[in-house]
Amino acid sequence: MRKLAMLGTALAIVASLTATAASAQELNFGIISTEASVNQKKNWEPYLDAMSKATGLKINGFYASDYAGVIEAMRFNKVQVAWYGNKSAMEAVDRSSAEVFAQTVSKDGSKGYYAHILVNADSPFQKLDDILKCDKTLDFGIGDPNSTSGFLVPTSYIFAAKSIDPKQCFKTVRNGSHQANAMAVANKQINAGTNNSEDLQRLEKNSPEDFKKVRIIWTSPIIPLDPITWRKDLDPAVKTKLYTFLLSYGRVGTPDEIKSAKEVLANLVWSPMNPSNDNQLLPIRILEANRSLMKIKSDDKLTAEQKAEQSKPLMAEIEKLQAATAKAETAPFKAQLAAFVEADKAGDQAKLKKMIAEFAAAAANTPTN
Repeated sequence: MRKLAMLGTALAIVASLTATAASAQELNFGIISTEASVNQKKNWEPYLDAMSKATGLKINGFYASDYAGVIEAMRFNKVQVAWYGNKSAMEAVDRSSAEVFAQTVSKDGSKGYYAHILVNADSPFQKLDDILKCDKTLDFGIGDPNSTSGFLVPTSYIFAAKSIDPKQCFKTVRNGSHQANAMAVANKQINAGTNNSEDLQRLEKNSPEDFKKVRIIWTSPIIPLDPITWRKDLDPAVKTKLYTFLLSYGRVGTPDEIKSAKEVLANLVWSPMNPSNDNQLLPIRILEANRSLMKIKSDDKLTAEQKAEQSKPLMAEIEKLQAATAKAETAPFKAQLAAFVEADKAGDQAKLKKMIAEFAAAAANTPTN
């Protein structure tokens, strides 16, 4: 009897510890380094605090010094949820067990943004070709290698397309965050640098005098807005809580609650988020493959036969990605998303709650293999 009593006590202790651990469950939310961490914390912590309060989870912000830091942290399960750009999300999906489940929406309601090349407002350079003389006299700031707008888009649409190696074109090429590049241009530390339309909104809000010191000389085609990801192996119950919060925040609640939420989102230059999935990354995968293809075709060291041989698998990959894109356009998710957006425009909270629950259930039960 004594042994049974002791066993019962032990089981009670284990149950108590398990309940305590569950109630105090912590998640790390990765945030890519688009600007100094002190600025990011100021804008992100109110959002993460609201997430903690709504979900009952303890959400910790994870601020790495570069994009790779967040990707690797997710790979080793030090980060369970993360905000990425599309290129860094692609890397995380491919090697860090990540899965896209939501997409940011701009403060003005748009679902896309633009990469830019900036020069100082007093610069003599008026157009892109002015900085592409490639006489190695200019200093250029490019983005983090895992940045979509700071690196992939300009290298694809400008340098690969024009068969230009930046390191052979400019006096110096340095990698930096969007904020670092904008400030370096504003202070005439570099002649030109990459940035994007969202970060310029932050610069205008946080440092209006510096915003006046920069000027855009190139704008990219539209880029899909950023994805929010989680690890595939995250507890389905936790996924449901996170999904419900992210999609409800700024949409569902009393007028005062919605107003307060939208003010927090505005500091991130966002509106309430939309549902998404890994198909959001297909255009970026095509862009990456095309960039590799352009590099091969412009390589003077390769013979025509070598170019054809090396191009073959990339062309097959692009064809496959284009087919997947066409399929995604007619998938049920696309129609469901359109219906969600319409319900949001109508402010139909009852319908939104029902749809968010349906999206959450589908996303939480996504296979993890």
